[in-house]
Amino acid sequence: MKAIVVSEQAAGTAGTRVTERPEPRAAINDVVVEVHASGFVSTELEWPSTWVDRAGRDRTPSIPGHELAGVVTVLGYGTTGLAVGQRVFGLADWHRDGTLAEYVAIEARNLAPLPDDVDFTAAASLPISGLTAWQGLFDHGHLQAGQRVLAHGSAGAVGTMVTQLAREAGAYVIGTGRAGDRDKSLEFGAHEFLDLESDRLEDIDEVDLVFDVIGGEVQKRSADLVKAGGTLVSVVGPVETGPADGTAVDFVVEADRVQLGQIVQRVQEGRLRTNIGTTASLDEAPGVINFSARHQGKTIIQIRS
Repeated sequence: MKAIVVSEQAAGTAGTRVTERPEPRAAINDVVVEVHASGFVSTELEWPSTWVDRAGRDRTPSIPGHELAGVVTVLGYGTTGLAVGQRVFGLADWHRDGTLAEYVAIEARNLAPLPDDVDFTAAASLPISGLTAWQGLFDHGHLQAGQRVLAHGSAGAVGTMVTQLAREAGAYVIGTGRAGDRDKSLEFGAHEFLDLESDRLEDIDEVDLVFDVIGGEVQKRSADLVKAGGTLVSVVGPVETGPADGTAVDFVVEADRVQLGQIVQRVQEGRLRTNIGTTASLDEAPGVINFSARHQGKTIIQIRS
């Protein structure tokens, strides 16, 4: 099969290439999926799991990519809940070869059925962005109707999901970003927008939940805005300075079939919009996998037209 591989961390995006790799086999409880579209996160080449296995051993050349939409072609021994020929989407394990390939072997529990009226490109944009927003808001942030949410990076792939899901849950959403992000942030449902380059965070009234995708100084200043009993949720690593009278949580998104089903149902019903920035074919992928695409929407590699 054709696949994108990375072999040298120091080479960055220059070290990515399209090559031939053996088709994967399905282990116990696995399925093999014929990949139609794959999502790509611009920071993947910085993740240790791209380069080493869980024991810290070099696993290059590796195939990046963790979000996929496609069709099941093989069931591994003991696999239940899915069928050959079924349309699916989901989130691949961080330490296994990924989804920038024509086929991928993946644990069946990491996949959810894909309705016929949601296309593969849209579905491939959902797993990381949708699950990150869902788990940060509801599992870790315990968001309730009537609360105020400060959503950093609100025009990005995760931020637009945070904004939409929080607003649907009855929250008041304040989006942040650069000046050029204002229109997109408001278009995706933010009630108001703060330009981090020219507006003062300190001018915002207290919030119940900060959803942080930036870290650093912005995260520290945001902690002071969390009201008593509120939560700062981070997806960029441990929180150095949390709220004085609240909770700080950092987490890594996990696959969840039920939550994927809830997310794709909202897309199907028109209650949740995807935010796709760049699309390219597998052959074009090495040229579009770059760090400059951050916060511009999800990058999708269309493996099959």
